[in-house]
Amino acid sequence: MKRREFIALFGCAAVTRPLAARAQQTAMPVIGFLNGASPGGYQHYIAAFREGLKEGGYIEGQNVAIEYRWAEGHYERLPDLAADLVRRQVAVLAATSTPANLIGKAATQTIPIVFTTASDPVHIGLVASLSHPGGNVTGVTQLNVELGPKRLELAHELMPDATAMALLVNPVNPSAAGLSKDVAAAAPALGLKLHVLNASTEPEMEAAFAAFPSLHAGVLMVGTDAFFNARSRQLAALSLRYRVPTIYQFHEFTAAGGLMSYGGSIVDSYHAAGVLAARILKGERAADLPVQQSTKVELIVNLKTAKTLGVTIPLVLLGRADEVIE
Repeated sequence: MKRREFIALFGCAAVTRPLAARAQQTAMPVIGFLNGASPGGYQHYIAAFREGLKEGGYIEGQNVAIEYRWAEGHYERLPDLAADLVRRQVAVLAATSTPANLIGKAATQTIPIVFTTASDPVHIGLVASLSHPGGNVTGVTQLNVELGPKRLELAHELMPDATAMALLVNPVNPSAAGLSKDVAAAAPALGLKLHVLNASTEPEMEAAFAAFPSLHAGVLMVGTDAFFNARSRQLAALSLRYRVPTIYQFHEFTAAGGLMSYGGSIVDSYHAAGVLAARILKGERAADLPVQQSTKVELIVNLKTAKTLGVTIPLVLLGRADEVIE
């Protein structure tokens, strides 16, 4: 090889190596975002997650990338979606919604996982304890499943003459059986019979509302579920169409026209999950980050919907409401 050609090759290599090294150093970390629902109803939750990341110094598209995987209500797709994110070796797996939490944990024992759930994460096996989660998993809980019996009490206060109530759950959600059991156990003390309705598709959801009058129940309670969360507006519209007094967990439901909601905030939990993900990206271990618990539980009543349904809200219940929509 001629001396001039050797110098040119050496110079090229000298430039290429630092460029490659800089590229490796500046490569953006990737967060895998796994959810059992559809993106359409989750945009404000995603915005809250991004805001939490931003507070930790990470902005999507600038110094962090997010790979989104949505099961579109078909929870049987979650294992393949989780496996794909694990193969991509994402830096953090944000497993949001209870079905995604459990699938995410089963998919990897090495990639840090941040969850959001309405269930007790110790009870469903996500972490060893709230203060010392251990393993590769931490996250945020609203503990809304545990509020099921309280919603039954609110339903009884709303319709004190009713002898039966109904509960709508998604049977493929791992929390559905426990929620149904807890609410059923609380019913006899209030002199109530509980009817459990199942829905995991939109036609089944509408069929449940259509069947409600034949149950002679006072109120329909809707169990927490990612599929339902993404359809708060549809749930509210169905309650009006079929004239069903309905209680759900979240503000989005009453804001969309539902009668009542009682529970924590999904927005707050997604924001907190974003903060936790940022801390992990900075080098903290999931095992050392305590599970965050939602401390804010709100009772919200939509008086406009009550008037439309012909329901009189007891004054004592209105007096306890954190927000009244008129």
